[in-house]
Amino acid sequence: MLILKCPSSSGNPKRHDVHIVNLSLVSDVQIKKEVTTVPEPPQSLNLHRLNTRVRNSIENKKRLVSALSACLDPEGQRLFLAIARVIDDVSWSGQSIRVYNEVTITPPYKVENVLGEQDSKPYNYIRKFVERHWRDHRDHTAANCSRHQ
Repeated sequence: MLILKCPSSSGNPKRHDVHIVNLSLVSDVQIKKEVTTVPEPPQSLNLHRLNTRVRNSIENKKRLVSALSACLDPEGQRLFLAIARVIDDVSWSGQSIRVYNEVTITPPYKVENVLGEQDSKPYNYIRKFVERHWRDHRDHTAANCSRHQ
């Protein structure tokens, strides 16, 4: 691999473009100009941290895939994905969405279907989240309908 650090195409002097070239696919190389300054050594990578991030990302994707296969209702899946983008502690319990192991959202996944201890912060947060989700969904649908007419 060849990594080329070039001045930014946006013209910002504080930024650079980085190009990576797979040399096994290169048949001919021509040097147009030798570098005149010694480049600074690259920062060392924390491999443990990178491996942890990759492992967590894979586990998260597997959890989402298995969760989505549990529900056939597209509205429920859409709400589940919206919640999962913000909250890690979300899962399916049959056809219901379970958040923080405290709040349950039952089909048809509307605001009135949010169940839990009504005085708790998680309940109020999820209730507002579901309300905002459906309002955004309604607004988005209305905008698409008006554009197609």
